[in-house]
Amino acid sequence: MSLVLDSSVALAWVYAGETTEAVTEVFELLSQGSGWVSGLWRLEVANVLEMDVRRHRHNAEFRDKTLADLALLPIHVDPETDRQAWGASARLATRRQLTLYDAAYLELALRRGLPLATLDRDLRAAAKAERVQLLGV
Repeated sequence: MSLVLDSSVALAWVYAGETTEAVTEVFELLSQGSGWVSGLWRLEVANVLEMDVRRHRHNAEFRDKTLADLALLPIHVDPETDRQAWGASARLATRRQLTLYDAAYLELALRRGLPLATLDRDLRAAAKAERVQLLGV
């Protein structure tokens, strides 16, 4: 199964204390198919991991190993994220009161006709309103 994965689900999978049964199910689906992420996903995930090094939540070795593990996942980075930013994503952000970052994931799910895996409450509400299938909770 293909799906769109946002950073909230990826990070919940990374941090054992935040992993839920639903998050584990998303990664099982991902291992059987493939995932799509916005062009911002790697930056978002790496930024959270780096900030957590600075906050002493974990060390740089954990960050580096985690990024190496995530790089092994069957994930495709969407090449259209930046092209959609000032068009479809901006309109979705306005219509659903989302950040442009979150709207990029919703736009990707809509454009590709794929379910969206997110833990973000506002993004989940917007996806429901847009009739996008949701995974992750």
